[in-house]
Amino acid sequence: MVRPSTLFALGALAAAVVGCAPASETTQASPSAPGATGTASPGTGAGACAKESLPLKTPGKLTIGTDKPAYDPWFSDDDPSNGKGFESAVAYAIADRLGFATGDVTWATVKFDSAFAPGAKQFDFDLNQVSVTPDRAKVVDFSKGYYTVKQAVVALDGSKVASATDLAGLKDAKIGVQVGTTSLQAVKDVIRPSADPNVYNEQIDAVNALKNKQVDAVVVDLPTAFYVTAAQVDNSKIVGQFGTASGVPEVFGAVFEKGSPLVSCVDGAIEELTTSGELAKIETRWLGSAAGAPELK
Repeated sequence: MVRPSTLFALGALAAAVVGCAPASETTQASPSAPGATGTASPGTGAGACAKESLPLKTPGKLTIGTDKPAYDPWFSDDDPSNGKGFESAVAYAIADRLGFATGDVTWATVKFDSAFAPGAKQFDFDLNQVSVTPDRAKVVDFSKGYYTVKQAVVALDGSKVASATDLAGLKDAKIGVQVGTTSLQAVKDVIRPSADPNVYNEQIDAVNALKNKQVDAVVVDLPTAFYVTAAQVDNSKIVGQFGTASGVPEVFGAVFEKGSPLVSCVDGAIEELTTSGELAKIETRWLGSAAGAPELK
C-alpha cells in the first residue's frame, strides 16, 4: 500500500522515482493470487462485457475510486484523471479495453481502508495499491493482480538501521508503519521486531516520524520507498526489500463491491494488457526497476 506527502508534479522526479519495481518480478495477471475471485474471461468488448451491457454506477460512465492525495509514482500531480503515473495509466488502459473513451471515465475519492471495507461502493472498481488478501476478499472482490509488489525498509542514512544487511539487523529497530496495510502485517510476520511498531493512521505520519527521528525506519511498498527517499525525507536510503512470510507473491488488485459482475470483464482486460505486453510497458515507464534495493533475508 502507500502514501507519500509533499506532492511533486515533476517529470524529472518521476524519472528519479522510476527505479522501483522488482525487476525479476515483472507484472503478470495472477489468477492464483490469494483471495482473488476473478476467473478467466472470454474477453472484453462483446456480450456481457460490451460497454452497453455493463452494470455501472452511472450509465455510460466508468467510475474508478482512489484516495486523495493521489501520490507518485502511482499518480502524478494529485490528479488521477491525467493518465500519468502507474495506476492512472493502468486505469485508462483497462477502460480502453472495456470500450470507454477518456471522457467516459470519472474518479471518486475513496479513502484507502474504505475501499476494502464491507458494504456498498460508490465506484465500479478502485485502484489504490490494495493488496489482495484472503481476509479482504471476504467482504470485497478483487481482480487478477496487475502488479507484483515487495515491501521495503527506509531509514536515515548513517543510522544503525541503515547499515542492516538482513532481517536480523532490524530486530531492535523502532519501526513506523501505516495501520490497516500489508506493510504492517509484513513487519509483524517477517521482520518480527522485539518492540511493537509505531502504527499511524496515515502513511505521511509514519514518514514524518522518520524525518523527526521518532522511529528508526518505516516500511512501505518498494515503489513508494523510492519516492520517500527521492522526494520526502532528505538523507534517507532504502535499506532493502523483502517478500512475504509465506513466499506467495503479494499483488495489487482492482477492488469491487462484493458480487460485482464487472470482475470477469476487468480480468479479461488485464489478461489482454498482459498478453499484449502493454501492462509491462506501463510498469517500465512509471515504475522502472529495483536496482539498488538489496534483498533482506
